[in-house]
Amino acid sequence: MLATLLAPVTRRLVYPSGETRIAATETDYALTVAGAELRGWVVNPGQARALVYFGGNGEPLDWLRPVLADRFPAHTSYLIAYRGYGASGGRPSQAALTADALALVDHAAERHPDAPVDVIGRSLGSGVAMQVAARRPIERLVLVTPFDSLAGAAADLFPRLPMRRLVADAWDSTAVAARVSARILVLRAGRDELVRPPRTDALLRSLRPDTRVVDLPEADHADIAADPASWRAVEDFLSR
Repeated sequence: MLATLLAPVTRRLVYPSGETRIAATETDYALTVAGAELRGWVVNPGQARALVYFGGNGEPLDWLRPVLADRFPAHTSYLIAYRGYGASGGRPSQAALTADALALVDHAAERHPDAPVDVIGRSLGSGVAMQVAARRPIERLVLVTPFDSLAGAAADLFPRLPMRRLVADAWDSTAVAARVSARILVLRAGRDELVRPPRTDALLRSLRPDTRVVDLPEADHADIAADPASWRAVEDFLSR
C-alpha cells in the first residue's frame, strides 16, 4: 500500500525530467526508438571512433558540446537525452532507458564500423552505461560518480523510508557487473553526498580487478566535471 501511494513521488525523485526540457529546435540530431523520438546532438561528425555519453539525472547535455569537441577530437560524440528529458519524447523507466541506450550504441556502432564504441556514464548514467556494457562489446567504459544500485543510493539519502521497496527502478549495477568485459575507469568525488562512498566501494568490489580508479578529493557530486583532473584522466584513458 505504501509503495503504491508513494510511487508518483519516488518516480519524480528518480526521474526529474521536467527540469531539463528544451525545444526540439535547439537540437540537431534525432533517433527514433520504439515510437519515441530521442533528440540531442552529434559532436565532431565523421570521426573513426564513437563516444556515447549517458548523463546524470537532470543534467543538461548541451554544455558538453564544446567540451567533447575540444577534448576528444578523434571521436564523434553522441549526446542524446533520455526519453522524457531534454527534447526527447516518451516516458522514462529503467526498461525504456536501457532499450534506448542499447539502440543508441548499436546506431553508433553501425556508423563507426571500424572501431568499438566507447561509453561515459555519469551518476544515473553510470547505471545506464553498466546495463549497456553488460549487453554490448564496449571496449572502454568511464563511470563518473557511480553507485552499486540507485535503490541503495536512495536509501542512504532517505534512511527513514523503505526506499529499496519504493524505488521500482533499482538500476542494480552490481547485478550485471560480471558480464562487463570493457576496460573501466572510475572517477570518484571525495565530497560526494549523493552517491556515498560505500555505494561506489560496493560497485568497485564487483568490477574487474584492473579497474582504474581516480579519486578527486575536493570534488563533489555536482562539480566533478569542473575539476580539470577529471577530464585529463578521461582523455588519457580514451587515448590509449
